[in-house]
Amino acid sequence: MVSSRTITALAGFFASLLLSALVWWQFDTLAFFLFVPFVPFLLRGTGGGEERTVRTCPRCGFETTNDAYDYCPRDGTRLE
Repeated sequence: MVSSRTITALAGFFASLLLSALVWWQFDTLAFFLFVPFVPFLLRGTGGGEERTVRTCPRCGFETTNDAYDYCPRDGTRLE
């Protein structure tokens, strides 16, 4: 089954080609409006390779998966 991310990217790609064809037909000039933001969207992994651990502040409930945080930015408590 195709993921919703792929369907969205393909819809954007075909809409871009349609817009390019309409601009070419109307103004008689070659222009391609490819949605560049969809490129990283398609190439991004699904995250199945590595598992991310969620660390939580025991006081306020702040949660993060970023390893750069050792302490809670709200109250300074060490994350668990």
